[in-house]
Formats: sequence, C-alpha cells, structure tokens
Amino acid sequence: MTKTAFISIVGCPNVGKSSILNRLLGQKIAIVSDKPQTTRTRIMGVLTNGETQLVFTDTPGFHKPKNKLGEKMIKAVDESISGVDAILFVIEPEGELRTAEKELIERFKREKLPVILAINKVDTIREKEQLMSRILELSNLFPFTAVVPVSAIDGTNMKELEQELEALAEESVFFFPEDTLTDQPERVIAAEIIREKLLRSLDKEIPHGTAVSIEKMREREDSDILDIDAVIYCEKESHKGIIIGKNGAMLKKVSTKARMDIERFFDCRVNLHCWVKVKEGWRNREGLIHNFGLD
Repeated sequence: MTKTAFISIVGCPNVGKSSILNRLLGQKIAIVSDKPQTTRTRIMGVLTNGETQLVFTDTPGFHKPKNKLGEKMIKAVDESISGVDAILFVIEPEGELRTAEKELIERFKREKLPVILAINKVDTIREKEQLMSRILELSNLFPFTAVVPVSAIDGTNMKELEQELEALAEESVFFFPEDTLTDQPERVIAAEIIREKLLRSLDKEIPHGTAVSIEKMREREDSDILDIDAVIYCEKESHKGIIIGKNGAMLKKVSTKARMDIERFFDCRVNLHCWVKVKEGWRNREGLIHNFGLD
C-alpha cells in the first residue's frame, strides 16, 4: 500500500528552509539567497520514494510584517500550519531563540501536530558540545518527534531527516503523479529565478522592493529555443537606475545569470529579455500584489 504525508516547512527568515527543500528533492525549485524573506509565497514540492510520497510546503520566514505583502506572507505561514500531517521546524544551531520561534513553538502546542526539528547549518559549528546544548534547550521547550542536526549545504544527515519524515506517512493513495516535482507554473519558476539573481546581485532593501512578471514565454516552432520576456518592477525611479546599472551592466549581469539557471531547469536554450519599470509602493497595493501572484 502507498503512504503519504503533507508536511509544512516553517521557521524564521534565512534559516535555510528553501535550501532544505531543494536538497530533499534533489532539484532546485525554491530560490535561495543570504537575504531574509527570500520566499514570499507557499511553494509545494513533492518527493516520491517507492511507495511513500511526501508533499512539502515551503513557507515564507515567520517575521513581523511591515507592509501588506508582509502580512500576506505571515498569513501563508499560518494557513500552512493548519491542515497538514506534520511540521518540519527549521532553526539555526546557535544564537538566542527568537521571539518568532517561541511563538511558533506555542502554536505547535495548540495544533498538537507531530513536529520534527531540523537544526540546520551544523557545518558552521566547531564544538559538538554547542550542538548538544542547543538540542537540550529546544527539547525542554517541546516534545519533538525527532531532532535531526543537518546541513543543507553539504548534505549532512539529510538522508536521516528524510527517513524521519517518511516515518510520519500514513496509508493513502498518492495525491500527485510519481514524477511530479512542484505545483509551481513554469512562468512562476522563471520569474523567481530572475528575482533570485536580483537578491544576490543588489544590496540592502532594493531587491525586497522588486517583483518579476513574465510577459511572454513561448517555445519557437522551428527550434528548441524558449523566448522569455520579463518585466522587473521596483518601487522608486532611483532603484530603477541601480537595477539597470551603468550602461546596463547590472541588468545584463542579472539577465545572464538568470538565463543560465533557467536553461538548466528547463533543459533547453533560452532567449531572455528583461525590462525595468517603476510601480511606487506596490508592496502596499492589494491590486498589484494580486497581479504579481503574491496573494
């Protein structure tokens, strides 16, 4: 008999939730960067091994919202905790426990769901005693089903984490074909890849004020070339100049790196054109948030 489990991946910004999802799936479907709040919406990933199917939901980092977009991100986290079979709670191996993490633990107590704790980035710590202290600290706060120290970067204990997650699956039909990887439409994946390159190439708050819309995505009839037209929206005219860069250098850099990743994902040649437009204060405008698919 087949077994399934629906699992939400939750935690604070920048703890490596998307990196863990990508590592589990063996394929990059969620963008990553060293900037917090990289993930804006819920992203579903499906891992099918033999007779077991795990359906993951990667959520935005749990934080205090500063605009309407942030409010929608937190709503996505709240909704993803309800109605699933289990939680994968991701946390870093050191530092003070954040207020948001304490709030999530209290939420777990109310939901009474099985929670697996993944202590990520263990490749960054040197003393084993430090890790043991972290495990003890967190185990005293909540009866986790399992605690697995992992590194999404080098793969440490990721197979063990996968086995703990599979143990939560219950007898059920598969909800997705065995070759399903994600529910993200191709246009969304292309847009997110471009946004990732913006996050990695630009400093401070500018990339957080950007959104990407795919205006055209069409494969040529006489070749395997995929034509993509994308518009990068920003909030200020001054930001537009920074994104384009001197003589278009920054936009060219972002576009080139995005094209290479899109080609790898879709396994075809890509002709990518990017433009930059200004939409002032779009993160507080319901209509634009909806148009960008972020609600």
